[in-house]
Amino acid sequence: MRLVVFGLPLLVVILNWLWPLPLPLGLKVIAATLIIIAALYHYWSRLSSGSIFAPEFPRPVIILFNWAFGAIAFLMLFQIALDIGALLVALVTWQPVHIPVAARAAVGGLAGVLSAIGVANALRVPPVRDVTVTIPGLSPAFDGYRLVQLTDMHISRLFPARWARAVVERTNAARVDMIVVTGDFIDGSVAMRRADVAPLVGLYAPDGVLAIPGNHEYFFDYGDWMQHLSELGFHMLLNRHVVISRGRAGLVIAGVTDRSALAHGQAGPDLAAALAGIPVGVPVVLLDHQPGDAREAAAQGVALQLSGHTHGGMIVGLDRLVARGNSGFVSGRYDVGGMVLYVSNGTGLWPGFALRLGRPSEITRFTLRAG
Repeated sequence: MRLVVFGLPLLVVILNWLWPLPLPLGLKVIAATLIIIAALYHYWSRLSSGSIFAPEFPRPVIILFNWAFGAIAFLMLFQIALDIGALLVALVTWQPVHIPVAARAAVGGLAGVLSAIGVANALRVPPVRDVTVTIPGLSPAFDGYRLVQLTDMHISRLFPARWARAVVERTNAARVDMIVVTGDFIDGSVAMRRADVAPLVGLYAPDGVLAIPGNHEYFFDYGDWMQHLSELGFHMLLNRHVVISRGRAGLVIAGVTDRSALAHGQAGPDLAAALAGIPVGVPVVLLDHQPGDAREAAAQGVALQLSGHTHGGMIVGLDRLVARGNSGFVSGRYDVGGMVLYVSNGTGLWPGFALRLGRPSEITRFTLRAG
């Protein structure tokens, strides 16, 4: 399967697009070699750090790899479309199959431009996106309560300390009551990312900064990361909850571990444990990195679930495939059995495929309203 996934783009781009171009043979060989090097980006990433999730190259190199990788993917799709179109024209006109050089040049340029736009969109510091949620049973004391969700920051060589610092500044400027982080803080070990995550200590909200792990925390020294994030001021809700009080009124913020935990010898998500002992009649906001279990949360009476993980699908069209792997949930707001599920597009992105087209990153500010 891996051979098909990575081999097909190379065959299409090199044999169907590059080789028919009227270029000197030596130039074609050089271009084909560069295409193969770019297509093996994840292999080089593994060599650099031991993990495909943490490319330890200088940031400009990672940006260039992502651009080239994206351009190859787009070019494969465009060339296949050209091939099909040329074949249909040939069948209708009963002429030999012919693709003009100008058409090949056009799709090559379009693929490069689209990939560049996608990488630029992925690298930006996200704007604040406002979402209002009406919660039945919410006390008037919490009407207008505001919290910010960060998720999928993937702090790494691609999203380094200066990016993290800008995210902290924008988040604090949102002036909310609480900050929550729904996992995938990093790509890399504590030793690799210590300086890059350091700005996160500056996150501040009156009711605290609460968080849960995502699947990527389990890929890199989970225990070390839970300790280090706690030292940075994050209240980690590992199948636990806290109650926020306003006089006699309350609001429960609960969190669960990630689905991938069991495969790494850690405690899996346990919603029952997270909700054990909550006050009767108090609305629950659940933090769950992956949205796939939202229906179970709704059945347990959760009012609002905040998730990430999908990156919004990253690219329009691709998001439909991502949705299929996440119980149909991929981006934005859903009504799930009377519960509101919000799936953030993510604040950052995995550095192994950092492109966004039509699915922008976000820092999400929620305003809760009494229903």
